[in-house]
Amino acid sequence: MLAYVFWHRPDGQADVGEYEDALNAFHRSLAHSRPAGLQDSASFRVAELPWVPIQGAEGSAAAGGYEDWYLLDGFGSLGVLNEAAVGRGHRTAHDHAARHTAAGTAGLYALQEGTSDAWKQSGVAVWVTREPGSAAPALGDLLADDGAQAGPSCLWRRQMSLGPAPELCLHAQQAPQGAALDRLPAHWSATTIDREALAT
Repeated sequence: MLAYVFWHRPDGQADVGEYEDALNAFHRSLAHSRPAGLQDSASFRVAELPWVPIQGAEGSAAAGGYEDWYLLDGFGSLGVLNEAAVGRGHRTAHDHAARHTAAGTAGLYALQEGTSDAWKQSGVAVWVTREPGSAAPALGDLLADDGAQAGPSCLWRRQMSLGPAPELCLHAQQAPQGAALDRLPAHWSATTIDREALAT
């Protein structure tokens, strides 16, 4: 299973309520007439987007924004989604959502371990960067002491770098002990970001 993830912020002219309504309308359009290979999709309000620059400001900033997840059968499904999103039946909803989108970036991730629907249920996303050459962690390593009580959780690993987002993403109900800075190996880092699914 792959996930295409798109992070974005509205421009300064956007009404937040209308922007979120447009995002929901696009995801409903995809659900109503699902492109081949698309399993599910959803948009989340996130507390910060450290790797998405704020328009008009130098560098990156931690202001919040939105995170859209598109679950796919495989790499071929990404091309189908790319065409379908602006094709017949979806173009109006897509263009309405994109009209006020400012800065954005994306990534492609593969599910490594865990519950396949935890991406949609989780309250936090923990984005982990590891030291080059070090072994990738297992889901249990990052959950650590919280494993038995963690609830639905899953670990994703980047397949393609379409932007500066980190290599690993852990979805869980709360920030796990194993991803705390004092528990990670030296020269690793983790950013825990609160997320909330937009009501559809």
